Amino acid sequence: MNSREITSGGRRVLVIVADKGDDPMEAITSAVREHGIRAAQLTAVGGFRSARLGYFERSRQAYEPIPVDEQVEVLSLLGDVAVADGEPVVHAHAVLGRRNGSTVGGHLLAAEVWPTLEVIVTEVAPELAKRIDPETGLAVISLDDR
Repeated sequence: MNSREITSGGRRVLVIVADKGDDPMEAITSAVREHGIRAAQLTAVGGFRSARLGYFERSRQAYEPIPVDEQVEVLSLLGDVAVADGEPVVHAHAVLGRRNGSTVGGHLLAAEVWPTLEVIVTEVAPELAKRIDPETGLAVISLDDR
């Protein structure tokens, strides 16, 4: 994984290029931690050798795994970065394209990059923080001071 920070319109932008075999969640988390980014939006395109997506099962308050055991195109990867318990947390959803043109999507739990993943992280309000929602147990962005 390589990353480079640039400034665009007064905002920090981090460009991350994940290598073959990288786990994108680990690569993005490592890069934002290294560059001190605490709140951001992210987008990415590229490819995965395999992935594990998730669908949040409301009744169990847990992610139901969606295994993707094939080469796919990352058609869309969108997410955010916020701080929870003093550490940056990446939250991302992906839409993946299969060879036959069908798609699968969900919360990105893990993946293996192949051949590359190009990620753009754009810093936003650094005071953004996540809190645990008591009803779901999920970390969600908090816009108030509670």
